[in-house]
Amino acid sequence: MEHLARHDGNFSSSHSSVHTELLSQTGYTILAVVMGVFSVTGIVLNVLVIVVTVRHRKLRQPLSYALVNLAICDLGSAVFGGLPTTVSSAMGSFSLGRVGCVLEGFAVAFFGITSLCTIAVISVERYIVVCYPLGAVLFQTRHAVAGVVLAWLWSFVWNTPPLFGWGSYELEGVKTSCAPNWNSRDVGNMSYIIIYFSLCFAVPFCIIMVSYSQLLWTLCQVTKLQVTEARCTNRVEMQVARMIVVMVLAFLVTWLPYAAMALAVIIDSSLYIDPLIATIPVYLAKSSTVYNPIIYIFMNRQFRGYTISTVLCGWNPLASDPQPSEDESTVASINKSQRISPKQSLKE
Repeated sequence: MEHLARHDGNFSSSHSSVHTELLSQTGYTILAVVMGVFSVTGIVLNVLVIVVTVRHRKLRQPLSYALVNLAICDLGSAVFGGLPTTVSSAMGSFSLGRVGCVLEGFAVAFFGITSLCTIAVISVERYIVVCYPLGAVLFQTRHAVAGVVLAWLWSFVWNTPPLFGWGSYELEGVKTSCAPNWNSRDVGNMSYIIIYFSLCFAVPFCIIMVSYSQLLWTLCQVTKLQVTEARCTNRVEMQVARMIVVMVLAFLVTWLPYAAMALAVIIDSSLYIDPLIATIPVYLAKSSTVYNPIIYIFMNRQFRGYTISTVLCGWNPLASDPQPSEDESTVASINKSQRISPKQSLKE
């Protein structure tokens, strides 16, 4: 950690000389308000997810381990990334020093990559549940726990090297938050960034895209089956397809711009990106702390019902509707309506 102290003076002087030129105080205030809304909303939603899951045993299914882990990651990103960025933006400068920059950059990257890996685990689970409805392949509790543990370890392994000199964490955008240094042309830093991008962005991205592509393909094949429940099948298939499209679009909107910007800087060393423009992908990525609990959890009828009763102290205005069981979740419904393996049906 000695290199952090050695560069603290240079960090402070160089930062103070440029940050006033990047954006007006009004601009910083607007950014602070936006990030503050994202951060507070993300904290509230993710804490609610954790509390509701802990209080209701029926929600403790294998997938719940991944969903709660996603909420924990997003909560960590909001607390250790969103709130400091809000304060720094309100002040118009980053005032935590070199050590603070490194710690914030590490925390945001650590929770962010763990969140991405967890989304990959969720995509694999949904693929298994829909494509193997007869139990040929089961996604059990031990698989969920293994996926969660692997996500944390994977993120930890690839985010700690900058703490010891391979790669670095630096200010980004309008200099109110820190992240892995995508701009340095140093050989050591470049080697770290290339490996980091490949293993921490590209690998989860490919898993997510492949899983959901296979899932959509399976659903399309299911709609071609001549079964008595054809109308119900089409309705449920469309529900699942819409949910998948929303998940993929949310992932692309929140993470792809940031990854694309980083990749562009890695490929073209002479590329200049205006700091204000570079800040937009940063804010989009951090907004995932709000979108994730809404898309992955509150779109589930069962969880939504328990959440309403928890927030309203036991009163549920939707109580007239039958309490959905886990089998009535969107993914499980498509399995129930088929009672047949898509792959077996294709052979017939």
